[in-house]
Amino acid sequence: MAHVALCEDDPAIRRIVSESLRLTGHTLVAAHTGGEALRLFSDDDTFDVLILDIGLPDADGRDVCQALRSAGQDAPVLFLTALGAVHDRLSGFSAGGDDYLPKPFDVKELIARVEALSKRRLPAHGGTPGLVLDPTRHALRSDTSEVMLTPTEFRMLAALMPRPGEVVRRRAVVAAAWPDGASVSENTIDSYVRRIRVKLAQIEAPVELHTVRGVGFKLQ
Repeated sequence: MAHVALCEDDPAIRRIVSESLRLTGHTLVAAHTGGEALRLFSDDDTFDVLILDIGLPDADGRDVCQALRSAGQDAPVLFLTALGAVHDRLSGFSAGGDDYLPKPFDVKELIARVEALSKRRLPAHGGTPGLVLDPTRHALRSDTSEVMLTPTEFRMLAALMPRPGEVVRRRAVVAAAWPDGASVSENTIDSYVRRIRVKLAQIEAPVELHTVRGVGFKLQ
């Protein structure tokens, strides 16, 4: 039996998936927007699998996934989406997804994928205390303030925030920030790092962004 989190804005799909999961012995918490998913799923370390629709009404499901990862949610993620092109799937994996099921789908296949993913549950990381990524506003919040982020800044922070104090390799940060495999110069990366440092200072964040030369970056 798996404890599953589902975020799907289509009422019919949400009902079918919910009923199918429960009939096969699984428990479920459901949301219909990205904001609701962030509120319900972030602080719960009991989930075995997250099912996220990409086309949500208030956010891109891939941004929601990154925000949940940054908050310390490490449950495997299965993306549901009508977008089935190769670059769409690759961007989902870059955002922290573990599996991808295009719509329309067979419910039996969905259940099989959920059960397979639940066996790969990893120990949870704690996230960065005092900082929250908001995928609905593309913003970073501290306990006292908020600053808006560009999509690239959002993705870079999403790669770093799940593991405060740990060095995240440069190539992992680049792959998360530029998921389409763009060729990015060192100057461009360093420019984004400087911009993120400024924004962290603006909201008096409890951590700073450090460069570990020849290896990567860490929030500490």
